[in-house]
Amino acid sequence: MEEQVNFIIDFVTDKMNESISHLEGELSKIRAGRANTSVLDGVMVDYYGTPTPINNMASMSTPDARTILIQPWEKPVLSDIVNAINSSNLGFNAQDTGDKIIINIPVLTEERRRDLVKRVKAEVENCKVSIRNARREANEELKKLNKEGLSDDALKIAEDKVQSITNKYISKIDSIFEAKEKDILTV
Repeated sequence: MEEQVNFIIDFVTDKMNESISHLEGELSKIRAGRANTSVLDGVMVDYYGTPTPINNMASMSTPDARTILIQPWEKPVLSDIVNAINSSNLGFNAQDTGDKIIINIPVLTEERRRDLVKRVKAEVENCKVSIRNARREANEELKKLNKEGLSDDALKIAEDKVQSITNKYISKIDSIFEAKEKDILTV
C-alpha cells in the first residue's frame, strides 16, 4: 500500500510541475514592452503547404529592447512571414526591408499594461485550477486505496502530504504572478 501511496504522491507532483511549466510557457508569450522572439512562437506561416513556426524558417534576434529582427533562410517566404505576423493580432506590424523583416515593438500604454495583467491573471487562475484538479484526483485515488485496505491514519497522512504539496505549488504560482505583474507594470 505504501508503494501505491508514494506513486500517487509522485504522480500529483509531476502533474503540478507540468502545470507550472505550462504557465511559464504561456506567460513568456505575454510581452511586457520589451522585444522577445518568443511572442512569435504561436505564429504559423504557410510554408509549401505546411503550417510552420517562424523559427523553423528564419533566424530571429533582438538587436535592442524595442526591435525584433527576422532573417528568413529563403527569400521567397519573406512576404508570407510578414503577412502571417501582421494578421496574427499581436499588436504590431512587421516591415519588409527586402532581405529581412523588422518589427518595432510599440511602447505599452497604461491601459494595455492593465489588459496584459488581466491576461496574466487568467493564465494564473487556469494553472491554479489545474493544480487543484491534480489534488482532487490524488485524493480520490487515496480514498480508493482506503477502501482497499489503507488505514484511516495512513489516508489522513497522505492527504495532508498532498495538501502541503498543493500549498507549495499555489504559493509558487503566486510568486510567478507577482514577478510577471511587476515586469508588466514597470515602465
